[in-house]
Amino acid sequence: MTNTVNDRQTFADFIDKLYQDYKENSSTWINKNLDEFLEAMSAYAKDIDGYYKNTNQNVNADNPSWRVFADILMGAKIYE
Repeated sequence: MTNTVNDRQTFADFIDKLYQDYKENSSTWINKNLDEFLEAMSAYAKDIDGYYKNTNQNVNADNPSWRVFADILMGAKIYE
């Protein structure tokens, strides 16, 4: 879902889809309130290199991009 995020418009589209996913599938989200989501987002931002390494993706998280931001948001919905 985040592989196609590469500019501001595709990032905005991604957020729309993420919000729709929350409305339709909130039971699958671990972090359902803003407090939990922001806490998970911070932790995931710190650990995202592990995600990229574990999934064999050649992404440098130290170079901010629309895709990295999208991956952080996506990860925050389930990160514990």
